[in-house]
Amino acid sequence: MKGTYFEQHTRILKNNIAVGRNMRAYLLSLLMMTVSLAGCISDEAITESDIGNTTNDELALPDWQIGDQWLYTFITPEFGEDSTRLVVADIREDDGLFMLGISSEGEAQRHAVINHNPFLGRVTMDGLSVYENGDPQPVFNFPWEVGNTWDFRLLGQDWSANTDNIYNGEVTVSATSSEDHTLSYVFSGREGFIKSLLWTDNEGVDHLQMNLNEKKTGYSGDVFFYRAGDIHDNLYEENDQEVYDTFLDEGYSPNEAWDTLVWYLDVEISQQGGSGSLSIKDHQGASPLTRAWGPEATEKGSFGTIPSNSGEHSITVTTRGQDSFIHLKVAGALVRSWTL
Repeated sequence: MKGTYFEQHTRILKNNIAVGRNMRAYLLSLLMMTVSLAGCISDEAITESDIGNTTNDELALPDWQIGDQWLYTFITPEFGEDSTRLVVADIREDDGLFMLGISSEGEAQRHAVINHNPFLGRVTMDGLSVYENGDPQPVFNFPWEVGNTWDFRLLGQDWSANTDNIYNGEVTVSATSSEDHTLSYVFSGREGFIKSLLWTDNEGVDHLQMNLNEKKTGYSGDVFFYRAGDIHDNLYEENDQEVYDTFLDEGYSPNEAWDTLVWYLDVEISQQGGSGSLSIKDHQGASPLTRAWGPEATEKGSFGTIPSNSGEHSITVTTRGQDSFIHLKVAGALVRSWTL
């Protein structure tokens, strides 16, 4: 009996051990398969979360065509909000340049004198570089890749940029300047140009916001570009006496005059005892611009053109009343236009 019981107990124990080993092997195999599957799913999820459904074409240099157009809203603290339709007006194969203009001549004049749109005029075909101080600046970095870094100059600042993120055809870039300004913008590979842009200075003031409202192709009509250079910018505040000032029209170069001068006025006159006046005379005695304002008058963001007459121009200004001011800007411009 004892021998038989012992043998039976031993056989049962061995069987249990074998079953346990098989179960552990099965569980280990199942665990490895689960980890492997989870790894595959995780890799796919990471890839998908990295770029979404972005295509290679959306990461590459866009293929601009004449008539491509983008409607933007620009917002600045000095000049408020305005809308501008940018149009590819010409492709200069010999120079390797696109010419980007504005569909409204008035808006082209306005942008020439307030000078807050850096994406006008010449744009290189090999990288959509825009010009500042006569040199092309690589604002964009094709083909886009997360982590890329590069430098460029724009809006009077030297920027160090980084590609932060790519998702569903949109590329997010952040940049900081040597003066601690920040620039953030999103490039849309599907729209072929900037979707949004924000420039903030080191005190937290937003100097420029740029937002895309619409992208279309096949523009038909006139397109304008005023290639401008700043000539005069002064703020005249409350003063009981006439103020005299001057500016010099030296032309675009010693051998080429400006096609026109563009002026911009921002005026506020006090309600109590306020008044103001402005006159500009060229060196021949002509007065191409005169203005007068009474109490509580305002003239916000008005602009126009006067003839370019090389030489010194004189300015006479009166601003009476507390908080009264007259802001005058003048720029010289070379005018280009196309009919598409």
